[in-house]
Amino acid sequence: MSITAVLNRGSDFAGLCRQIREANLLDRRRGNYAARILITLGLFAAGWAAFVWVGNSWYQTIVAAVMGVLFTQVAFLGHDGGHQQVFRSKRANDAIGVVAGDLLVGLSYGWWVDKHNRHHAKPNFEGHDPDIGDGVLAFTTEQVAARTGAFGRFMARHQAWLFFPLLTFEGLNLHVASIRALITERARRYRRTELALFSVHTVAYFGGIFLVLSPIKAVAFIAIHQGVWGLYMGCSFAPNHKGMPTFPAKSDIDFLRRQVLTSRNVRGGWFTDVLLGGLNYQVEHHLFPNMPRPSLRKAQLLVRAYCQEHQILYTETGLFGSYAAALRHLHDLGAPLRTGQPVAYETG
Repeated sequence: MSITAVLNRGSDFAGLCRQIREANLLDRRRGNYAARILITLGLFAAGWAAFVWVGNSWYQTIVAAVMGVLFTQVAFLGHDGGHQQVFRSKRANDAIGVVAGDLLVGLSYGWWVDKHNRHHAKPNFEGHDPDIGDGVLAFTTEQVAARTGAFGRFMARHQAWLFFPLLTFEGLNLHVASIRALITERARRYRRTELALFSVHTVAYFGGIFLVLSPIKAVAFIAIHQGVWGLYMGCSFAPNHKGMPTFPAKSDIDFLRRQVLTSRNVRGGWFTDVLLGGLNYQVEHHLFPNMPRPSLRKAQLLVRAYCQEHQILYTETGLFGSYAAALRHLHDLGAPLRTGQPVAYETG
């Protein structure tokens, strides 16, 4: 890349932003969202009506799986509200997020927004992106090298095989993290409202299930429902950045390249758009987080062409290809622990 090109990198995003604004792709899509919200909430209500109608039956295992899917679709609405995509008013968008998250799903909206904003600011940047923070799985070579205990090393060695099974616990993890945040983070905005709505959700969820079902069937319903919800949520977010380049904390990369180089799109038609809640347009979503979900497909044409013009690698794969890339990355990270070789540190 020439010196002139390097000096002009800071203005590259301005040119793309101008094209997006001229195409009116940041305008609110109230009609589309009104229909989307009504359909999603209608199906959500119908799911719980079916739960009551089926009654104390093992057929509730089917209802549990369906409700796991519907919980994720409701969570997608909360995601859109958190990114201020639906209305111009922040209060109205936050209302959607709080109702969808705390009341309907049992997920703290305030905690999630804070975590998700940090991810958007520096995706795949070590020490900044909470989505690649050290946990049960290791996402960087430094995290693999730090595994000293038997359990941690076992998990890192086999994390590619364990990835999807572990996702079934993601719903439980989100609930626990939400409760911890609501209890300890007293200065958070909307905390009292969230506590009230989260409490209503918890009482109604467990009370309703144990009221309709016998204890054994109730436990089975909860396990299937929460497992499907966690798996679906994880499978919706996993293709976006896992297996894409990671960077050291102090890397100096301009906004456009920071977002494009660390994000992966998933190819597909309208079904993929619905299935993944618009997260399949991850590049466009990271460049323009407040862009309404229905505008992302049109924006992709402009962004892809712009990246090609500026010689910026734009990554797009099929859904299963994205999972394969994520699993391959996790498998490769754990290789040194399987072979006994020293960990080769990544430099970004």
